[in-house]
Amino acid sequence: MTPRGPIRADLAHARQARLSAGLRLVLLGTLSLVLAVGLAGLSVWKLAFSDLPTLPDKATLWSLNQPPGVTFLDRDGQVIATRGSRRGQVVGLAEMPAYVPQAFLAAEDRRFYSHPGIDMIGVLRAAGADLGRRRVVQGGSTITQQVARNIFLSPDQTLRRKLQEAVLAWRIEQVMTKAEILDLYLNRIYFGEGAYGIEAAAETYFGVSAKNLTLAEAAVLAALPKAPTRLDPTNDLQAALGRSRRVLAEMREAGWITAAQASAAAAAPPALVAEKPEEEDFGYILDLATQRARLLAGDRAPDLFVRLTVDRKLQTAGAAVVRDGVADGRALGATQAALVALTPDGAVRALVGGRSYRDSPYDRATQAMRQPGSAFKPLVYATALEGGVRPQDVRLDQPIHFAGWSPENYGGGYSGAVTVADALARSINTISVRLAREVGPDKVAALARRFGLGMIPLHPSLPIALGAYEVDLLDLTSAYQVFQNNGRRVEPYLIQSITNAHGDLLYRHPDAVAPQVYDPLQAGLMIRMMEGVISHGTGTRAAFGRPAAGKTGTSQNWRDAWFVGFTPDWAAGVWVGDDHGRPMAKVVGGDLPAEMWRKFMIIAHDGLAVHDFANLPEAGPGAPGTGPPDEGATPQDGQTIAAASTPDDGQSSVSTTPTPNPASADPRPTGRASDFYAGLAQDLGRDAEGQPPQ
Repeated sequence: MTPRGPIRADLAHARQARLSAGLRLVLLGTLSLVLAVGLAGLSVWKLAFSDLPTLPDKATLWSLNQPPGVTFLDRDGQVIATRGSRRGQVVGLAEMPAYVPQAFLAAEDRRFYSHPGIDMIGVLRAAGADLGRRRVVQGGSTITQQVARNIFLSPDQTLRRKLQEAVLAWRIEQVMTKAEILDLYLNRIYFGEGAYGIEAAAETYFGVSAKNLTLAEAAVLAALPKAPTRLDPTNDLQAALGRSRRVLAEMREAGWITAAQASAAAAAPPALVAEKPEEEDFGYILDLATQRARLLAGDRAPDLFVRLTVDRKLQTAGAAVVRDGVADGRALGATQAALVALTPDGAVRALVGGRSYRDSPYDRATQAMRQPGSAFKPLVYATALEGGVRPQDVRLDQPIHFAGWSPENYGGGYSGAVTVADALARSINTISVRLAREVGPDKVAALARRFGLGMIPLHPSLPIALGAYEVDLLDLTSAYQVFQNNGRRVEPYLIQSITNAHGDLLYRHPDAVAPQVYDPLQAGLMIRMMEGVISHGTGTRAAFGRPAAGKTGTSQNWRDAWFVGFTPDWAAGVWVGDDHGRPMAKVVGGDLPAEMWRKFMIIAHDGLAVHDFANLPEAGPGAPGTGPPDEGATPQDGQTIAAASTPDDGQSSVSTTPTPNPASADPRPTGRASDFYAGLAQDLGRDAEGQPPQ
């Protein structure tokens, strides 16, 4: 045995030093690698998730980033149209047939109830299909991922978007149940044709609620989210049906339907709803309603369901009356017209702003300001009644002169002494001017503003007596309703209620007591006088066999022609003219507008019982008066005076009936209201009981 030599300490130390150095290098390399990987991961995370949206609360997910839309319903709750994206009311899973959500699970995510928001099996399957075809043919996105994408992300097919989609889907699964996610998906997904959510899609394609979808219809809708444009059944029905048959096969394979059900649904494809008619008839009213709905609802919901006061039948009828009226009057220069109709409480049942919304969306019922001419005279006479004038009082129809202004009657003739009631019925210009001067133009303006015509200046010139100041059709028609409502002023309104997609009430038209702005007795007197316009005055063409009151109007040089009137059940106004203010060929309020009014009112009163105005006043007669002298009037606005030298309404101003002598006493008996009404009824062309002569 050979003895060992001595152990050299220096060699052992060297070996230990080499080992320590190697370990340090390994550790350093490992740390560097970890650091590099960490930095790379941080960079990737920052690149992919730096702008990852924060998940809001569940309620916000229903409305976040939705394209805004307004769905309009008529007074009966039927959909008229949608402005912007179309969205139906939210329909819960429990409200649908079970096969409806199952069809979507079969088409999009059969393992929906078993994955945590990301389906790795589906991802691998999609990756294999994409590699085999060497292009993207399957997306592999779960329903939860689609919810995340539709609410938060763009549809770009990028790795970054896919990573964000997966993270957001996982987060959504942490805060919502599977049922809540599926509910949200079905009510937010896009189906094409501007329809978002299954209710809007069911209405758009099949004209039914999602609550009433058949299995075949559900399969077609379930096919659409994959490619809503390419598979749009209105563009390619066969492609949509082909995809729906695959959905039915998936449902049968999953055990959700039987083979017999699948075969029956495939053999009887659903019929698409007929294409909706052009919304031409409702364009003007929808524009006005959109503006008012946004003001009333504010920013409380992106999607609004607005129930209007409009009656579909009457709106369509009004649009037809306007089109036909313009066609009849075009040769005479009447190139445009407008019509409004209101119930006694102010609800707008029809509003037509022109001959064609497609050709011109300018609303002539609410936006156009025009001289009303003699259609303003009822407000002058109403002011005179407030000042003590009575319908049987007598005024002289003769030439008058006020500071260089000499208003004349249509045709240039004069009738001498006439009653105030007869002067209104025959639209005698001189009497209206006399009455306005008696009470003062400021008082006429004050009454007009009380009646809702806020555009009338506080201190007008005397030609206000002949309608020299511009108004719009809706407000003038509403002003006449003060007479219809026994002196109460109602505001015209178009919107009954507004809700959001969940049915939460955002606005309801308030039930308010209309303020009393005019004496009921005098309102009744005005009704009886304005009945005379239709029974024997300038508006006889408006008569349609029912109690009705109204007034014709024609502006300077026949630029505007009006008829505004009311019955116990309706108030309506018609304007006819030209957008460029060109004179018409002597079209007056008593012909074309009155005829249009009559045609519309016949339709509006269909099925309504005939009845007279209620709560008419009782009053005794009074002595006639002649008013103040004509001379010495204060000069006023010359430009307005010139504009007010208008025709009345196309009826000769020369009366064919005897007129009372202003110097003699009223020949009718005094002291009893019935005696007064017998005399007044005679003036208005009615018998003592208020009935038209046979």
